[in-house]
Amino acid sequence: MATPKMNDDWRRLRDRIKSMWSDVQFDDDRLKKTRGSLRQMVSLIKDRTGETRVEIRRKIAAAM
Repeated sequence: MATPKMNDDWRRLRDRIKSMWSDVQFDDDRLKKTRGSLRQMVSLIKDRTGETRVEIRRKIAAAM
């Protein structure tokens, strides 16, 4: 079960991802399904942007 802190952390990460890739339309339901899985999140972003997994991970790490 997710704690309030985990929920807050997720919302912050989701908002950062949406702002970093503001030109990409992300479906909130798809984002919810990736919650807790960096691999799934990276795959979703890769599918939408065509960027490499390495680039995406680097951007996410820099934003955290």
